Amino acid sequence: MRIVVGHLYPEHLNIYADRGNMAVLARRAALRGHELEVRPLGVGEPIRPGDHDLLYVGGGQDREQALIAPDLAARRRSLAEALADGAALLAVCGGYQLLGRFYRGHQGAELPGAGIFPHETVAGQGRLIGDVLIACELDGERWNVAGFENHAGRTRLDAGAEPLGRVVAGFGNDGESGFEGCRVGRAIGTYLHGPLLPRNPWLADWVLRQALAHASGSEPPAFEPLPDVLERQAHEVAARRAYARGGKLR
Repeated sequence: MRIVVGHLYPEHLNIYADRGNMAVLARRAALRGHELEVRPLGVGEPIRPGDHDLLYVGGGQDREQALIAPDLAARRRSLAEALADGAALLAVCGGYQLLGRFYRGHQGAELPGAGIFPHETVAGQGRLIGDVLIACELDGERWNVAGFENHAGRTRLDAGAEPLGRVVAGFGNDGESGFEGCRVGRAIGTYLHGPLLPRNPWLADWVLRQALAHASGSEPPAFEPLPDVLERQAHEVAARRAYARGGKLR
């Protein structure tokens, strides 16, 4: 089966191994007999319900985020319609911030958000940076997710919102709540990069399964496990670093 990915703003939001995440999805899809077609979606290009099985928004620096924020916010309705149609979404770092209601910088300037995730982000005085590990449960399965975080934003979820996971080591959304990321149905956002999917192959498979469910119009399929020897080793190294460091405020 063909899985169509809409990669939003790959020329602007691309600093946290976002192309590496796409490569992982393509390889794991191919090993199971599926084809991943990645379609770049730049400023002004339309998003129509049914066109994409997965939407991906990566991370970028403040200047790049400011350039694309108005366009992303203007896509609020089309993004919501695509998700309501059953598409999956993965947003990392800056993309995660801009899919909330707004991001307010140090000087008080406010970037509009697309309102997909129920949260608001305000820049803090120091950066939350370091290896991070979170405990995560998706569809009844429990896993640890390992990654790296580097963000000044403090993201606060609305009361009752579902985080992606709870912080085991590191900072997470705001360094205080113990939450990391956010989930709304098949849409997940996270600060974890470094990159995210190569060291968390189970999460890559979860994303693929959600995308395949949309492509086929059925329930997410079961996957036979892959060997993932190197992937598990990468995860274990990152997890040990998170336990040892716990993050560092800069």
